[in-house]
Amino acid sequence: MELKQYWNVVKKRLWLVMLLVITTSLATGIYSFYFINPQYEASTKLIVNQTSNPNDLLTKLDLSTINSNIQLVKTYKEIIKTPRIMGKVVEQYPDLGLTARELVEKVSVSSVNDTQVMSVTAKDNSYEKATKIANAVSSVFQEQIPTLMKVDNVSILNEADASTPMAPVSPNIKLNLAVAFLMSLLAGLGISFLLEYLDDTVKTEEDIRNILGLPTLSVIPKIRENDLAAQGKKQTGQHLRREGNVTLET
Repeated sequence: MELKQYWNVVKKRLWLVMLLVITTSLATGIYSFYFINPQYEASTKLIVNQTSNPNDLLTKLDLSTINSNIQLVKTYKEIIKTPRIMGKVVEQYPDLGLTARELVEKVSVSSVNDTQVMSVTAKDNSYEKATKIANAVSSVFQEQIPTLMKVDNVSILNEADASTPMAPVSPNIKLNLAVAFLMSLLAGLGISFLLEYLDDTVKTEEDIRNILGLPTLSVIPKIRENDLAAQGKKQTGQHLRREGNVTLET
């Protein structure tokens, strides 16, 4: 198919494409705005070092120590989400109203570009509660590390601040609408070309030439009801004019 033929296929079923795009985008917008609960994130940062005394930190750090601490971060990322830590959080902070399993689902831990810094992020429908979860998990983790690892090498760099409310991280309505628009547009175009491919009826002179390999000698145009009505009015007008030319003798 040539580019012009592709455009003709799209133009023929443009109403279908537009209907699908508008319906999908509208439904996505309504669902994202009214039916999805907004989610907020709050995070704290922890640093892993060989000493918890900030005054001794600069004097005791060397390259091998830093590399060792970076490797420890990978271990700590797994430890912090274990039932041992989350169970302590539930025990010490009953006001959160969460179980250990629910805490694990709400908390994520990441390292900052292979450094000694860990980021503990909590997600919840309430930003205030998300800050409480992040701070509670970080505090309990710092307390339990000396017992688990026999070394006190975790310090809290900063806590989550509930006094500065943040915008929700989800749903991203603009992104959802953009994805819905593109996906529905592609689906509409795909359906249009599929219907055209499945349609084997003869509609144009070109279809006849392609199927029979013979030139088209004549074409019978399609007559619409409007054409018949217009033709009837024309004939009626001509009949009245002929009657108007008749001379009656008295």
